[in-house]
Amino acid sequence: MKVEGNVAEVRFFNRMPRLHDIAILEENPAIKMEVFSSSGRVNSFFCFILVHSVSFTAVGRGAHVINTGEPFRIPISAEILGRVIDPLGNPSDGKNLPISKELFAIRNSSPAYGKISAKKKILETGVKIIDFFSPLLHGGKLGLVGGAGVGKTIMTTELLHNIVITKKERNTVSVFAGIGERTREGHELVERLRAKDALAKACVVLGAMGSPPIIRWLTAYTAVTLVEYFRDAVASDVLFFIDNIYRFAQAGNELSLTMRTIPSEDGYQPTLDSDIATLHERMASTTQGSVTVVEAIYVPNDDILDQAVQAAFAQLDSVVIFSRDVYQEHLLPAVDPLASYSSALNPQIVGDLHYSIAREAQRILKRAISLARVVSLVGESELAPEDRLIYRRAKKIRNFMTQNLFVMEEQSGQPGQYIPLAVTVEDVRRIIAGDYDDIPEEKFLYIGSAKQIKK
Repeated sequence: MKVEGNVAEVRFFNRMPRLHDIAILEENPAIKMEVFSSSGRVNSFFCFILVHSVSFTAVGRGAHVINTGEPFRIPISAEILGRVIDPLGNPSDGKNLPISKELFAIRNSSPAYGKISAKKKILETGVKIIDFFSPLLHGGKLGLVGGAGVGKTIMTTELLHNIVITKKERNTVSVFAGIGERTREGHELVERLRAKDALAKACVVLGAMGSPPIIRWLTAYTAVTLVEYFRDAVASDVLFFIDNIYRFAQAGNELSLTMRTIPSEDGYQPTLDSDIATLHERMASTTQGSVTVVEAIYVPNDDILDQAVQAAFAQLDSVVIFSRDVYQEHLLPAVDPLASYSSALNPQIVGDLHYSIAREAQRILKRAISLARVVSLVGESELAPEDRLIYRRAKKIRNFMTQNLFVMEEQSGQPGQYIPLAVTVEDVRRIIAGDYDDIPEEKFLYIGSAKQIKK
């Protein structure tokens, strides 16, 4: 046997293990290993050591390992709400977890086809630019995509605040998976939920940035197991927040490199697509309860074509693209409305009025991009009257999509805003119709409704 990081190569002589079986160290049964794959040698397997830090004096060559024949399980009960745990099921909030006789395997299959629910209705978030251009489906999956420091984590927390705290929907619980993010951010999230009396209907699974890759990798599986428990055993609707799904792919890549697996595109593990797809298939809504997913997706080096980012795209219903150029213009949230999209933006789901106004707004914004090149050369006064009108209306639409967020109140000094979708649609309709042509575009910055503009 050899050990490298959290990966051990184990040779079994008697009872051959199945994939994902748990083996224990004979000298120390508290140390568990999950069988992951064959190492290519006879009767040898790569196993993940399920501890936060590996003691090389306890795990080393010649150590005896016993195959239990059972998968890794964690205790789950309704009392898990209000708690913070690590991916191994241990408490991270300084309290003792309640004793639960029910143990649930963290490696499960997706729901049967006949149990899948395909109902399509909009879940309002109160964030104008998302509700208008990239609406979130109730029971759908929304991706917040962008590079470092453009507002993905802030928006994830804002959506959690608006949906969990502001709306307070009945029979709904929330699960938050912090995969490879800062411990400080997890602490701030828990304190915010506690301050708003929302922690009692939420549970948090944290695998911090400094944790070994196996801990970050398993954070997603433990969190989705909690989601399945509340969906199936409790029959609740679940709001599932993930920050950050890219760190899940990154942790899998680190483990793959340790096992000397030949990489695929961009140097990622060859199982990247199936890893992400298998995880997302478990997040499906069923006839017993819905699962609505909001996940942040980090874009390394602002390369949207990165293979891990593209693998996540295939699983999403709605995508919100954060732009560094928009961020530098101080138009917050820094979302690119033309790059963002949603399968829900069609007349059958959002209605004819919302659909037609959103498409017209996108047409105006796209036309304004080409007009901006002309303005930069000869000035706005040289535009034709019709083009000048489109150019100014595009600025008003874009400025109107800025918004003060609840989670930024302490930093900005401005109160947060929850804007109903109907208000957003009506105000954009009036901008396009020319009702506000006599109002300067700067008046539309960081307002809730156009009614707040003082002429």
